[in-house]
Amino acid sequence: MDIPDDRWLDATRSLAAQGSDGQPVLAADDVALWREAGYCVVDGIFDEALIDSVIDHALARFPAPGTDDAAAIADFGSEYVFPSNNPAFNDITLEPRLLTAVAQLLDRNPNDLRLTQSDLWPKYGRPVTAGRQDNQDQRIHVDYPNHTLAHPSPWHRPEAVEMILYYSDVDAAGGPTAVVPRSGRDDPAYPWPIVDTPGVGDLDYVNDRESAEAYLTDRRPELTDWRQSLYERERYVRYRKGTLVMYRHDVWHRGTPMTDGALRLAHNMTFRTAEAEWISTLHSGWAWKAYRPNKYIERLIATASLDQRAVLGFPQPDSPYWCEETIAAVEARHGVFGMDMTPYRDAIASR
Repeated sequence: MDIPDDRWLDATRSLAAQGSDGQPVLAADDVALWREAGYCVVDGIFDEALIDSVIDHALARFPAPGTDDAAAIADFGSEYVFPSNNPAFNDITLEPRLLTAVAQLLDRNPNDLRLTQSDLWPKYGRPVTAGRQDNQDQRIHVDYPNHTLAHPSPWHRPEAVEMILYYSDVDAAGGPTAVVPRSGRDDPAYPWPIVDTPGVGDLDYVNDRESAEAYLTDRRPELTDWRQSLYERERYVRYRKGTLVMYRHDVWHRGTPMTDGALRLAHNMTFRTAEAEWISTLHSGWAWKAYRPNKYIERLIATASLDQRAVLGFPQPDSPYWCEETIAAVEARHGVFGMDMTPYRDAIASR
């Protein structure tokens, strides 16, 4: 794609990269941009060694571009999900600086977040086709329909942060994510409710841009010019290894064509507020990974911080779940891995 310089979205450097441990991770401008325009793009939240470890593991798992195996892989979705057998991938999912950043965006405490998605998938550059579900040149869309059973709340009451962490560089892989920044309360790109998109209501789900817009022109011709205006307003994430774009379920965006023969690795994550139970967890329950020989999930619960446990749905110390019996029972299950039950004992002692 030939993209003018003024259409690129460049990452800012997170405060975490400047050594401010225990302090806000995102600058105030990044938080304001996410809340008002619907996105922010940052670098420096994750340690490079973790990023490189995930890349090495993923490249060993996924086929190289141009092979028959690569051609057979659907380039959207993956079985590479949290918790995986790659410790670095799991550490990135629960990175404390990431949880702090999400909490800043939602104006919550980290222990008031819940993880609903963490998966890594490959996208291979190839010629764009016009198949209705082709993923190379996506239609402009919002992500809420397959994340929530309802509809996002009004703009000033965000419920979730969705994000893409890139393990590749746009100069080599192409395929920058396109975003339509919201511009104020009365932005014509963001009428209420957000339903004029394939897959919502009685409209069929169609992924490919050409096919989707042809379908909508046939079904809802009054939307044709408006939909075209969304494409005209696109801006593009200039990602590199370690870049994180954080966006909302109700912001217009899409995937654009990759460089032919290239491979892009992308890690999708989503966190919601604890009370937004209508936002679904996209994967099987985290406890489903118990019984594995490495005892990963059990060891994780035993050694995680209170915030990390909370985002997985583990009861917090002030939960009514805790009593002398449940404390003793959980200690019997996880104590062998070093779980400290002191915070839970202290909480019931102070009731």
